[in-house]
Amino acid sequence: MRNRLYNLAAGTDMSGGFKDFFDTIGLTGAGLITKAIAAVIAVIAVGMMLKLNSDPKTALRKGGLALGTLFVAVILAMYGDALFSTVTNAKV
Repeated sequence: MRNRLYNLAAGTDMSGGFKDFFDTIGLTGAGLITKAIAAVIAVIAVGMMLKLNSDPKTALRKGGLALGTLFVAVILAMYGDALFSTVTNAKV
């Protein structure tokens, strides 16, 4: 049996640096910043969930806040670039 090398993807010119890289993954600079903010908020929400205490009343309140924070992070990750583009590209 012979080893065959298959070309799975076409070559990509990355001589433009980071701009070419972000174009290949479909992110702009603003989109990348939005995803980074969402990731930080998600890490904070997971940290909030890990710090729940044994008192049921307090744990329910803090757990609800953590789930709400995680929900905001997910929405920001999914729709943040569209949300912020309406603010930054406003016509005067």
